Amino acid sequence: MSVLIETSLGDIVIDLFVDKCPRTTNNFLQHCKNKYYNGCLFHNIHKDFIAQTGDPTGTGTGGRSVYEDRFFGDEIRADLKHDKVGTVGMASAGRDLNASPFYITLRDNLHYLDEKHTIFGEVAEGLETLTRINQAVVDEENRPRQQIIIKQTYVLYPPELADDSIPEGEPKDELEPPLNEQLSSEKEAHSRAVALECIGDIPDADVKPPDNVLFVCKLNPLTEDEDLHVIFSQFGTVVSAEILLDYRTGESLCYAFVEFEKREACEQAYFKMNNALIDDRRIRVDFSQSVSKIWKKSFVQNKKAKN
Repeated sequence: MSVLIETSLGDIVIDLFVDKCPRTTNNFLQHCKNKYYNGCLFHNIHKDFIAQTGDPTGTGTGGRSVYEDRFFGDEIRADLKHDKVGTVGMASAGRDLNASPFYITLRDNLHYLDEKHTIFGEVAEGLETLTRINQAVVDEENRPRQQIIIKQTYVLYPPELADDSIPEGEPKDELEPPLNEQLSSEKEAHSRAVALECIGDIPDADVKPPDNVLFVCKLNPLTEDEDLHVIFSQFGTVVSAEILLDYRTGESLCYAFVEFEKREACEQAYFKMNNALIDDRRIRVDFSQSVSKIWKKSFVQNKKAKN
């Protein structure tokens, strides 16, 4: 039995060791069938080592099993080794602490992981997708700078098996991240926002980035504001297109912010222009997370009020 995982970088097909690890594969299959993994980030990528995903909270410490308890026991077998790239195992928090997170190896012969984690499958198709994941740019905590997500999961049944052929277990019908984990994540995010407000980095802890501004990067140094204005105007009225310049040299920093009059035009440009070719450069486009303009407006308003 196999599972097809659609990621933002391509598809991966995983063959499962159902006979050797029945409880682990049951847990994985039920999660895939219930779409529990949809939207999960590849939250940790160690180049030439492993890529981890399967945690709905995106932290590596969340998620749960399909069984009565949050965690279930190991099914470690001496005959299953980390011999080759594409080995799939449970990213457990310790002995017998398997939940939903799992990892995929990114190179051969990681034998020091043998008999420490439950290996329950291997990548049968999509090694080129693993190569792209392995090449992702990450920060100092090994989190990808550009999000890589699981978009969809599909259980692939052999022709002789029916749709109800997932191994027996004690699954719940639908699983959501535990409420306390969601609340904890929200509280942590809010606490960070309050800290940024206190030191003056943002005008308000509840401020949200505008939904009509795109962040454009990897531009050609020769590209100018007017060029972006003309190109992005095909999607709707552009309020401003500003390429950021080095304050000392005046040279382009090769990234820009494009503000649209309407959110719909911004969304259309996002889907059409990402990875587009401008002046012989493949640009990257994402929704802006900057609140600098809101901060400037707030600063001006406060200054006027004081005067």
